[in-house]
Amino acid sequence: MELSHRGKLFMGLAQQAEADLRELLAIPGNYAVLFLQGGATQHFAQIPMNLAGEGDSADYVVTGHWGEKAASEARPYVKVNIAASSKDEHYLRLPPRETWQLDPRAAYVHYTPNETIHGVEFHDIPDVGDVPLVADMSSDILSGPLDVSKFGLIYAGAQKNIGPSGLVVLIVRRDLLERAGRPMARIFRYAEHAANDSMLNTPNTWGWYLAGLTFQWLKEQGGLAAMQARNQAKARLLYGAIDGSGGFYRNPVAVASRSRMNVPFTLHDSALDADFLKESEAAGLLALKGHKALGGMRASLYNAVPLEAVQALVAFMADFAKRHG
Repeated sequence: MELSHRGKLFMGLAQQAEADLRELLAIPGNYAVLFLQGGATQHFAQIPMNLAGEGDSADYVVTGHWGEKAASEARPYVKVNIAASSKDEHYLRLPPRETWQLDPRAAYVHYTPNETIHGVEFHDIPDVGDVPLVADMSSDILSGPLDVSKFGLIYAGAQKNIGPSGLVVLIVRRDLLERAGRPMARIFRYAEHAANDSMLNTPNTWGWYLAGLTFQWLKEQGGLAAMQARNQAKARLLYGAIDGSGGFYRNPVAVASRSRMNVPFTLHDSALDADFLKESEAAGLLALKGHKALGGMRASLYNAVPLEAVQALVAFMADFAKRHG
């Protein structure tokens, strides 16, 4: 990491990482792959800056906390139209596609395929016509095969399924880079980063390096079809334990909207939460406390979580229910 990012060694590493990601996702040649910084939150604002001109509007489908935040951060740069939202249902299900109020003149349609806090996930790619589809895939990218050609732009914070925090992977159709967007510094313009191979400024070399190792690991595991099967098996096992607990554990999300990546659940008596967390941590099961907005528990089943870990969690849950039921 002390070597120059413009040196032969790192340049080769960076090129290999991009090639491996392109292979994993079968990214078409008319898409640029960028390795950026700022976290997904920065790109909530940077996307409308690049894709929307003065007076343009954009459609947002809001299905949880991160969709809300994306719409909020975009408002200074584009007229935000909330085309669909499940907020009135506490984000426990996805809004039916037939209820979406999309504008065919919108600069783009933005959605969050997987909401980490509320535990809802789209299990197909919504058809939005000819308007570019923009997706925040921070928490589900590389969890299974994906038809990249159905998107105008995909972006993802690395810290779930790619590598360490501080890196953002952005996949964008090249014609969208030609949009004038809003007046901005060069550092915020995606076309500038694409023209400079993501090295307009010093990149997150450590994150890029580890992302490349992750892409190689994914290929060794059998690719994204193998990861999809593994992730589906983990989710089935945990949801089965919750649904089969006789009400001791509950997941409030509509079955058709349940996430494979993030499984929130509650105990039948919230007074047991502290004991559950204390005992689970002692058993080596970490980071199960739910988000402060919802409480309860949350298990995240990202690619790096092996099936054996979920089996251990399910066994602990059964034992805890037996002792406290």
